[in-house]
Amino acid sequence: MDLELLTSSYDYELPAHLIAQYPTQPRDHAKLLVYNRKRDKITHTTFSHFLEFLPKECDVFLNDTKVIKARIFGKKESEEHGQGGGKVELLFNKPLNSHEYLVMIRGKVNLGTKLFFDNELVATVIQLNDDGSRVVTFKHKEQDIRFEELVQVLDKIGHIPLPPYMQREDNKKDERDYQTLFAKNAGAVAAPTASLHFTPKLFNELKERHTTHKITLHVGAGTFKPVETEKILDHPMHSEYFEIPKESADALRSNRDILAIGTTVTRTVEYFVRTEESFGTCDLFLNPINRPQRVTHLLTNFHLPKSTLIMLVSAFIGREKTLELYHEAIEQEYRFFSYGDAMLII
Repeated sequence: MDLELLTSSYDYELPAHLIAQYPTQPRDHAKLLVYNRKRDKITHTTFSHFLEFLPKECDVFLNDTKVIKARIFGKKESEEHGQGGGKVELLFNKPLNSHEYLVMIRGKVNLGTKLFFDNELVATVIQLNDDGSRVVTFKHKEQDIRFEELVQVLDKIGHIPLPPYMQREDNKKDERDYQTLFAKNAGAVAAPTASLHFTPKLFNELKERHTTHKITLHVGAGTFKPVETEKILDHPMHSEYFEIPKESADALRSNRDILAIGTTVTRTVEYFVRTEESFGTCDLFLNPINRPQRVTHLLTNFHLPKSTLIMLVSAFIGREKTLELYHEAIEQEYRFFSYGDAMLII
């Protein structure tokens, strides 16, 4: 069987000490691996030199989603006393419609179970899904609540949903560190991490030298879901809500080179190119069998083994070259995952 189709072909061994627990400070002091495809050349530098490697005639696309405090702790309904049952943890994922929300719940719940949180927020379980996710409705002070209002409540009582591989609790610094400089539209439960390396100074320099465009893709919890099928094409790809403003869509219809800042931007741009849809849900799975058609350059972090994200990188440079670069990064003690170092593919 073609190795590109086997999930096991995207595995690698990562020493635990290379999983970044906190960001490099200042942020642009993170390491940057630059891979030039035409020259087949690897350069090791720092992110502060990022602009020196970016081709001059190149538009830059960024994801302006904003991470919400999607992790909340409460108590289950007690049969005798209402509140006061066992402890429960809920991770908001995304709205399904105006009143129903997809969530993950740690702790056993049944259909109809009520969950009580601070600030008079109550969730009711209305559906149990086979994949372990749950569908709930929310009431705030006994009234139905819109998503925009829910986000405000979560901001008061919730926690930043750090990725599970960090294996630590969030702190006040994460409220700033796990958010991009240009975060605007609330709805993500994970940050578009390639953008986290910018300092205000470097970001201003980027805007001076290049035309920048914004898109929105609300990163969902599915981004951390490992590929568990033997063949990658059998993986049920997660879907996430996106919007592309008219100005950004017009730029995508041009023939200018594009740098995508991150995998979320890449997937959104490539979904638009294939569908001409400027809003909706994106479920595009990029891999060596489904290569990018519009994005010419990619800035990204280093991703989990056997994840759809390492497969996306492989769509640009091939599986073997991707693993070669990852092994090089490990030898050079790069830091991996959300708070880790970066790679620029040009």
